[in-house]
Amino acid sequence: MEDKENVKNTEVKAVKKDFKTGMKKPFKKTPTKTLDEVVLETKAGVKVTKGGRQRRFQAVVLVGDKKGQVGLGTGKANEVSEAVKKARQEATKNIVKISIVDGRTIPHEVVRKEGATTVILKPAFAGCGLVAGGAVRSVLDIAGVKDIVSKSLGSRKKINVARATINALVSVKPIEVEALERGKTKEEILG
Repeated sequence: MEDKENVKNTEVKAVKKDFKTGMKKPFKKTPTKTLDEVVLETKAGVKVTKGGRQRRFQAVVLVGDKKGQVGLGTGKANEVSEAVKKARQEATKNIVKISIVDGRTIPHEVVRKEGATTVILKPAFAGCGLVAGGAVRSVLDIAGVKDIVSKSLGSRKKINVARATINALVSVKPIEVEALERGKTKEEILG
């Protein structure tokens, strides 16, 4: 009877054999981050050759956790699903952290240009919502920004608009960091 209780109370660890060294080591299951995914755009391209038309697909994917992390990736393949898979992998590699004030907006206004696209982002009051359209809205939503006003000027290409939005969000500095760089207090900057 005691043996059964001892067996129940002991901690059973799974082991994994390391093939390089031949040693056994405890297996640790690492929790995977839960990232939301948005397929921003898929498009087909055709290359005409002597043997006929070759079709290829390109996908643009956004990933984020709605808590201040967002990434953008592109992928090309002979099938849409493979292109989306490649784009998702690239997007998870390119994840960046953005600064969000009070869990809802950005600290200050920012303007960023990418290609022929210009994106303007302005902080908004609580309850305003996402005043944005197209790719800007997708990026801000998956990044976790809740109250913001934006305007995109110039080209409306989704990939350029998404890149400009992410670059604008990355360039935004928290008030504390700006105060340290200027050698002032937070209150002096806020006025």
